[in-house]
Parts: sequence; structure tokens; C-alpha cells
Amino acid sequence: MKTLWLKKGEDRRIRAGHLWIFSNEIDSARSPLPDFGPGENATLRDARGAVLGSVFVNPHSLICARLYSRKADLPLDADLLRQRLQSALGLRQRLYNQPWYRLCHGEGDLLPGLVMDRFGDHLTVQVGTWGMEARKEELREVLGELLQPRSILWDNDIAARSLEGLPRENESEGPVPDVLDVPENGCIFRAPLQGGQKTGWFYDQRRNRREAARYAAGADVLDIFCYAGGFGGTAAAAGARSVTFLDASPQALALATENAARNAPELARTKAIEGLCGDAFERLAELDAQGRRFSLICLDPPAFIKRRKDFAQGLAAYRKINALAMQLLTPGGVFVSCSCSHHLPAESLRSCVQQAAARRKWQARILYAGGQGADHPVHAAMPETAYLKCFIAHLLP
Repeated sequence: MKTLWLKKGEDRRIRAGHLWIFSNEIDSARSPLPDFGPGENATLRDARGAVLGSVFVNPHSLICARLYSRKADLPLDADLLRQRLQSALGLRQRLYNQPWYRLCHGEGDLLPGLVMDRFGDHLTVQVGTWGMEARKEELREVLGELLQPRSILWDNDIAARSLEGLPRENESEGPVPDVLDVPENGCIFRAPLQGGQKTGWFYDQRRNRREAARYAAGADVLDIFCYAGGFGGTAAAAGARSVTFLDASPQALALATENAARNAPELARTKAIEGLCGDAFERLAELDAQGRRFSLICLDPPAFIKRRKDFAQGLAAYRKINALAMQLLTPGGVFVSCSCSHHLPAESLRSCVQQAAARRKWQARILYAGGQGADHPVHAAMPETAYLKCFIAHLLP
């Protein structure tokens, strides 16, 4: 294996455990990046020659190398893929008694750029780095050996592939279903695998949806940015009096209302399930003008801060949407606020909730602070992998 040399003083972050190496950290005189092919293995060394580990390289990306082992000259081959995926599988089998979970979470499972959700005997796989793309055949072999999947959707239409210089056309193996039934928290949700958001279902919110449903009995629930209705559907099954879904996608709303009716048929019979289509900022203002109020509100917006330079604008959007949503809460109601922007610190989201409460001259009591589920492990040295935040607050005048 070739050697990738770091400049003097650029090893501190890697020694602390981080897995990413940026192109401006490379000693290009000793190891010119154009000498490496996309996905090629290399041994990473500091300026003095000390081994930092094994990496795969993409000379055309800002993140030009990703470390996958602390050992020298260790190729990322089928044996290492098998070892890492067996470890990932073992963790999930300790967590869940059914094969419905995120099976691999990139850096959190020491496989940078590989994200994989398991839906029974189907897999949806996202390959976001050249290092993983170059080992697709080995990956296919190991998955067949470990899991014998009936079908695989290679979900390639993701922004990370553009940054890596990879094509974004999806591929299918076997009879990939358009939709399937996902069991979660005692409910069954119909989820779109092809044409849905991300990998089709957001397993990362499983624990937070369960926690929010503790306050659902007898509540009028508003699920904002509902997608397929994970929060509202779980609340419906937990005894909500009514559930209103809000999303910009008619297809998502159809799924959400169907899922709520399926898990709480009595609400469907009494026509207590409603879908509202449109821009959330506009529709929330309209609901306020109509005098609508809800005793449990779940707010799970898309990432408003996708790049660090967008922080100020994105934070303003989080503040505004939290304030608009909280205007619709009844006194003594419960407010659930989430963010999937890893650039937004948890403290900033908590502050959005507090500021929204202060505008109403209410007191916010935090009942729960959560994040992504354990099948989305956070790498302790990489705050980038801790992206999901969730606060549940009790609001009192």
C-alpha cells in the first residue's frame, strides 16, 4: 500500500479519533494526491513517519481520505467488510428482536460512507464514498453471505455521491417492493422504499416517537412535516383523540393518514384524522388565524442548516417554525421539537423552544432530551455523526 503523508502538526485531530482527512492537511510534496486512484487504500503517516492507520483515498474530494482502521497496511477487503458488518449486525440483534433497523451507519460503524437500512428481507443501501463504491462487489458478496436478502435497492440519488464524483442513478437487485409494512413501537407503518425520502423510513426517530406517544392519550395531536406519519400514527395508536398531519407532499399525507387509520381505526371511523397539504410556515399561520389549538404538537422539520455557512439563516428558520408551531399549543400542552441538522447544536434547539415559550410568556419544562436511536451509533470523536436532536417540553402559562 502507498503512504499518504500528513503535514507537520496535522495529526492531532486524527490521533484524537477523528476519521476524516482533508486535502489541505496532506503533504503534497511527499504524497501528491493525483498519484492515488479514487478508492485506493493507503497507509496514513504523520510528518515524522508514525503510522496513524489505513485509509481509502479520493484525490478529487475535499475529504480526500477516510480512516477505517488504526492498523498499517490493512486493505479494506471482503474479510474486513465481513468483520465490520458482523459487528454491526450483532449490535442490532442485541437491540431489536425483529430485522427492522439501520444495519450500518457509516462512520458510527467504522465503514465511512456506507449507510444501510434493513427492512426484513430487503436492504436499502446508500454508498456515499469512492472507497465503498470501489468495493461494491465485495460488499454484495458479504451481504449475501450474512443476510441472504431477497432484494437490494442501491439508493444512489444522494448529494454525497456528487461531492465524491460518483453517478447518482439507482440500481435494483431482486424484486424491490414499492412500499412495505414496517413494524415499530407496536404499530405497523406503510413506508415507500422507492421514491420515498432518504431510505424510505426514519428509523432514527423510533425512540423519540415512543417517548412522545406517552403524552398522546386524549390529546389533539398536530404532526408537522409528518412524512409517513411516524409521530402522529404512534400517537393515534396510543389513544389520541384526534390527529392532524401537515406536509407539503400529497403522497406523504396520503401515507400518514392511511397509517394513522390503520393503527387507530376508531379515529378513522369518527373522522378524527385530518391531512393538511402546503408550506408549513404558511399553514401554521393559517391555523393560528382560524383559532385551531392542539394539546400535543410534534415538529420534525427537514435540515434547515445543510452547510456551516448557512447557520444564521437556518437558525432563524428553526426559531420561526418553533414559534409558529407553539402558538397552536393549548396551555399545559406538550411540545416536541426536533432537528436533523448536525450543524445545529442541541443547546441551540433547546434555545429555540425556550424563546418560543418566552414569546407566549409561558414556562417550558424539558421532560425529555433525546437523539438518534442506538442503531445510528455516534462516533465519540466525530460530532458530525450526532445529527439528530429531540426535546419534549411541557408548557405552562
